[in-house]
Amino acid sequence: MSMLPLNRSCKQVTALVIAREDRVLPWRERLAVQLHMLICKTCPTFERQVLTMHNAMRQWRNYSESEPPASEK
Repeated sequence: MSMLPLNRSCKQVTALVIAREDRVLPWRERLAVQLHMLICKTCPTFERQVLTMHNAMRQWRNYSESEPPASEK
């Protein structure tokens, strides 16, 4: 395993934030994201937007699963 530095660009961090939706990031990538979020002004906003969309989709799925099909109404 190569010893990658922990500093990441905004482009790399946004890709990791999106990837985190589908898989668990290795500890080194999680740490790199956390460190970047401490020094960047825009990436935390992007992260909050991703979390908002994730939560909205989860609520929508729960809502649509609890609704009876239109033919049963």
